[in-house]
Amino acid sequence: MTLLEHIGLRGLQQIDPERAHGLALKALNAGLVPTWKGPFPSVLRARVLGFDLPHPVGLAAGFDKNAQAVTPLLACGFSFVEVGAVTPRPQDGNPRPRLFRLKKDAAAINRFGFNNEGMDAVGERLIARKRGGVVGLNLGANKDASDRATDFGTVLSQLGPYVDFATVNVSSPNTEGLRDLQAREVLADLLTRTKAVRDAQTPAVKLLLKIAPDLSDAQLEDVARVSLESGIDGIVATNTTLARDGLKSADREQKGGLSGAPLMMRSTEVLGRLFDLTGGALPLIGVGGVGSAHDAYAKIRAGASLVQLYTALSYQGPGLVKDIAVGLATLLERDGFTNVSQAIGVDR
Repeated sequence: MTLLEHIGLRGLQQIDPERAHGLALKALNAGLVPTWKGPFPSVLRARVLGFDLPHPVGLAAGFDKNAQAVTPLLACGFSFVEVGAVTPRPQDGNPRPRLFRLKKDAAAINRFGFNNEGMDAVGERLIARKRGGVVGLNLGANKDASDRATDFGTVLSQLGPYVDFATVNVSSPNTEGLRDLQAREVLADLLTRTKAVRDAQTPAVKLLLKIAPDLSDAQLEDVARVSLESGIDGIVATNTTLARDGLKSADREQKGGLSGAPLMMRSTEVLGRLFDLTGGALPLIGVGGVGSAHDAYAKIRAGASLVQLYTALSYQGPGLVKDIAVGLATLLERDGFTNVSQAIGVDR
């Protein structure tokens, strides 16, 4: 991390976290954040979901909800970026404050509630951006929607032509009733309907499902079975957790989803279990607690074909992308792998 990055990061950490997040997006668009476009070690090259990627490290949904900084984020070194969650109509989300730093735990709690500018505004930015890089779309539903599957399909129909993959988000804890969509029969109907929209209108877009880390083993079995039967292309594991075990920070009891380092163990356990349940037949994206090359490597060895990060950026800055990619290459070569794909699921 350069001195300028260190000063900027320390400054952002002294102000309200949601305001700091907005300033970080502005800094990206102003060209104030260092870029890194490689070269990337050949051992990291990944072909996943039909995409040829220079390395397996991407940005999770939630950081760039409104597709405001896709190009500069890709320039930071991410091999893919997921925007959203995006809902059909704009919505403010939950009242502020709704984002809390847990510095002692290298974590955060948020209860945003799918705040975003809506699919029309996001669509304008996706259309206007210079194409290049792999970009995903996290599908959301308005909180007052009577049929959330229809909302997912509406967003996919309108924005699908401008992205490479779309993620059905049924796992945010901050929209009432959303996690109920993970129940077997409900999920089967949701994925069938959303996939029908994809197949009819944007067949090239890969369709993924993002799940919660708080599911029981029986629920994970249902998710795996439904995912395989529905014909979707992959699973993102996991979203934030409602658990609060072992936290030390003052805001540890705030309502919302917990992300960051405390989520690493549980999310990786869920990831590994899904790898077992699907027999490695579906690509998995490991997210939750990734803050180092060792974390990313653990996800891959548990079954992840790709990894995503978000919360760790607020503590370590955008240089973390390079640190993880370079460190991951070192770990792979140390263990005798000639390509990252060889390490997927080796611990299962």
